[in-house]
Amino acid sequence: MKKPALITALLFCIVLILILLPSSCIIKNPQPEECDIETKKIIKIEVSSSNDIVFSDNHGDYYYINKGIERGLILDSLNAKVLNKTVTLHLPKLWFGTSEHIAQLAIDDDIIFTEFK
Repeated sequence: MKKPALITALLFCIVLILILLPSSCIIKNPQPEECDIETKKIIKIEVSSSNDIVFSDNHGDYYYINKGIERGLILDSLNAKVLNKTVTLHLPKLWFGTSEHIAQLAIDDDIIFTEFK
């Protein structure tokens, strides 16, 4: 392959990656079958500057409910229900791993939050 053709092919691949990558990172209407299920012990809950509710586990990992405050969740209520307890999280799968976005949060059979319809 000649040098100009190789450069053109390389540029095409870079542009294609830049176009497709952001759309694969957006979480839209997650479904249970599109999620990994993980159990975590929550040791800290706080509100971010963008009104996300952020949960920290005992391993230093963070998970969040997008715009949780705007969705009507109350920090004091979550602290009473979730803090220092083991929860089940549904986390959407991405093509390069698992998101920290919480699609569903439950303790045993009690669903605390869900985006599933």
